[in-house]
Amino acid sequence: MATYGMKIFAGNSNPELAVQICESLEIPLSRSLVTTFSDGEIRVEIGENVRGADVFVVQTGSPPVNDHLMELLVMIDALKRASARRITAVIPYYSYSRQDRKNKPRVPITARLVADLITRVGTHRILTVDLHAGQIQGFFDIPVDNLYASPILLPYIREHFNGNLVIVSPDAGGVPRARAYASQLKAGLALIDKRRAEVNKAEALNIIGEVEGKTAVVLDDMVDTAGTLVEATKSLLEKGAREVHACVTHPILSGPAVDRIESSLLKSLVVTDTVPLSPQASHCEKIKCVPACRLFSAAIRNIHNEDSISTLFEILH
Repeated sequence: MATYGMKIFAGNSNPELAVQICESLEIPLSRSLVTTFSDGEIRVEIGENVRGADVFVVQTGSPPVNDHLMELLVMIDALKRASARRITAVIPYYSYSRQDRKNKPRVPITARLVADLITRVGTHRILTVDLHAGQIQGFFDIPVDNLYASPILLPYIREHFNGNLVIVSPDAGGVPRARAYASQLKAGLALIDKRRAEVNKAEALNIIGEVEGKTAVVLDDMVDTAGTLVEATKSLLEKGAREVHACVTHPILSGPAVDRIESSLLKSLVVTDTVPLSPQASHCEKIKCVPACRLFSAAIRNIHNEDSISTLFEILH
């Protein structure tokens, strides 16, 4: 009779996080070979029996994004054909999440396309954290657990940013998240009114809220080229903020991001390891990384045991 055991596999996007999750769960990382043929085709071999198993595949949307997405799809297909009982895709950072709506003529909704690909290949469940837009959950016809990074970031803010705090949302879409943090921290709330002239370029225009004499903490779900963050820092300091920090879940940090952060007046950038830091980012003294493994291991354990994971959301209510 097949056993309903738990197994965790990892692609090449963030193997360190997968190992830490397994250490937290006190189980070994399951064996697999994920490599390429000479022409770049993804090659996958599952190295152990998964028949009847409850399988979790840890694969984040870090660069090279398309390679890692294809790895995830091929791994899930291999596990399905090996008769895994249930397959959960653990996607700490959901790639293509910024393309979640049709905001101009003749553009795709790529976040929906990726959701269709992941669903059709045979995935039974999705586990992620801080989706760029919560409505992306509706793109899936399977259960989606969209965790919050607050159990990781709130304790760090409480411990390191003492004094007169104001939580700052870099855009209107992030206000609910910033309001929830401000409520938990008994802090003020501010909003940056910005206009995006083109992709990856934003200009901060106005600060809504009181920031003078306060320690400002900019809160966002991701930082890519850091253009918005640097402009936000400049605007907040011009409005009298004492100092500016940032807490961001997903550190994409592409292109000139790290150079911009190092040369800016931003005091610190606190991130999680949902996306692995590049060597340059790892050596940047301003960038502090807090681990996400316990958040994911708690969710994986409860999913496997068919228990509720609602306690992981309570911190924002």
